[in-house]
Amino acid sequence: MTISIVATVLRATWFVGELAHASHSKVTPAKDWDRSSLKILMLATLAVPVGVIVGFTDVGHIHTEGNFMGAVGFALMFAGISIRWIAIHTLGRYFTRTVTVLNDHRIIRSGFYRHLRHPSYAGCLLGDLGLGMAYSNWLSIVIIFVPNLAASLYRISIEEDALLENFGNEYFEYARSTKRLISKVY
Repeated sequence: MTISIVATVLRATWFVGELAHASHSKVTPAKDWDRSSLKILMLATLAVPVGVIVGFTDVGHIHTEGNFMGAVGFALMFAGISIRWIAIHTLGRYFTRTVTVLNDHRIIRSGFYRHLRHPSYAGCLLGDLGLGMAYSNWLSIVIIFVPNLAASLYRISIEEDALLENFGNEYFEYARSTKRLISKVY
C-alpha cells in the first residue's frame, strides 16, 4: 500500500509540474498543426484518476511476492518522468503543448533525441505504465496506459507530418536514423 500512496503523490506532483510548465510556455502557432491532438491527449489523461481509484481496490489486483510488481512499477514511473523532463529541457523553447513549428525551428539531435524522435512521449508512456504497475493492478495498467498510448500515437503521427512538411528530407533522414519511442525497436 505504501508504494501505491507514494506513486499517487508522485503522479499528482508530475501533473502539477506539467500544468506549471504549460502556464509558462504558451506559444501561438503560425499554423494550426495540432488537429485536436492536444485535446485528445488531455481527454486520455482523464483516465488516470480512474485507474488510480481502481488501483486502491481489490478489483484487478495482482499478488506478487513482496510487492515486486509495485516496486518495479514505481521505478519505471520515476524513470519515465525523468526521461520526459530531460527531453522537455533538451528541446527548450521548441517544446510546446500544441503541435507547432516555430520560425527558427530546427531538429534537435542531442540527448535522448539522438536515439528517439519522441522521448517526451516515451517517458510519459513509461511513467503511465509504471503508475499502473505500482498499484499491482492489471486493470489500472489498462485504464491508465491504453488511452494514453492511443492518444500519444495519434499525436506522434500529427507531429511527424508537420515536421516532414516543414523540414522535408532533413526530417526524413533523421527519422530513418532514429526510432519513435523505443530505441532500436519502434
